[in-house]
Amino acid sequence: MQYPQFDPVILELGPLAIRWYGVMYLLGFAAAWWLGRRRAATGHAVITPLQMDDLLFYAALGVILGGRVGYILFYGFDAWLADPLRILRVWEGGMSFHGGFLGVLLAIAWYARRTGKAFFDLTDFIAPLVPLGLMAGRIGNFINGELWGAPSSLPWAMQVPCASNPVLCFDKLHLAPGTLMTPPLHPSQLYQALLEGLVLFAVLWWFSARPRPRMAVSGLFLLGYGMFRFVVELVRMPDAHIGYLAFDWLTMGQVLSAPMVIAGVVLLALAYRDRSPA
Repeated sequence: MQYPQFDPVILELGPLAIRWYGVMYLLGFAAAWWLGRRRAATGHAVITPLQMDDLLFYAALGVILGGRVGYILFYGFDAWLADPLRILRVWEGGMSFHGGFLGVLLAIAWYARRTGKAFFDLTDFIAPLVPLGLMAGRIGNFINGELWGAPSSLPWAMQVPCASNPVLCFDKLHLAPGTLMTPPLHPSQLYQALLEGLVLFAVLWWFSARPRPRMAVSGLFLLGYGMFRFVVELVRMPDAHIGYLAFDWLTMGQVLSAPMVIAGVVLLALAYRDRSPA
């Protein structure tokens, strides 16, 4: 298959450009807001529908600020040292899930302290709302033509024009100058959209539909995301300036996801040992 050449810009209004990637973020936030208000309206949730509006605002700040800072720290620290203002040039791209995840945790901790609510009650409520946003973000990566997987012979693997993605062709794949197309590549963005997005959402939404011990939903989110991300990283090419960290397969994404798997197992074990009501 050939990768369809999407225009990442939907509309240009003078200096303002509306991009698909930004719209995907808005759709993710909108889905979380709608689902959260729907659950909060049942009267059995830790927050009210009105409080969901406030919580989403702080969580969105955590996603955006944490995602940007996390990308600089985890994937572009040397470049930032050489050019500190790079962190402000968000239009050049660069967001990290793990940084955004830490940003959301800080936002929830601050909101929990401000409102007097239990931290894990809030994370248990938020966790099922996150995967659809992750799916939207990965679809945005696909539209942008970034985060491709390794070469593959599978029938759905895609060839990417080198003219539109020279970094992929010549920095990551080290193709000969003048090459027009990449070999067929795993569409790893779509793998992540399916697993970290749709599948994880279905599992968490079903799991959290019944009362569970405090920390159980949060633990399942960490375990599920960490495992899915670790597996997809096996076929996803690392950033060209980082490469594999060890063994010709270990990536930064796997290093950052492994602690999530461990933390998820620990939270699930503690949840079902103590069985504290959420």
